[in-house]
Amino acid sequence: MATNKVISAGTGRRKTACARVTLMQGEGKWTVNRVALEEYITSEALRDYLKQPIAISGFDATNVDVVVFAKGGGCSGQAGAIRHGLARALVAANADLRPALKKAGCMTRDSRMKERKKPGQPGARKRFQFSKR
Repeated sequence: MATNKVISAGTGRRKTACARVTLMQGEGKWTVNRVALEEYITSEALRDYLKQPIAISGFDATNVDVVVFAKGGGCSGQAGAIRHGLARALVAANADLRPALKKAGCMTRDSRMKERKKPGQPGARKRFQFSKR
């Protein structure tokens, strides 16, 4: 892996998940946290979702390896972070792809996070039952 030449890199985030995506010269392999993509993300729908930037841009990924290091969040959050990081890496490699990826929503970070629990209450929004007497 050290002999492969890095084409570009991008960092993606969604909720509490963070993913560093690196595009390297290779033969089209996808690895996430040193594991094959199919083993790490078992859902076919999530795999299609995170590969959207390549399909939208028409980028030829047969001679490019995608190496990802993801942490935080869950499976869906990490898939969204990988999608965001992949879009940013593609734009770093070729700036002409930005308008198409931006129109498709791949360049937007999904910042929705869990709201914090407030002190003296049972949850973030839930309140204790009101008692008039």
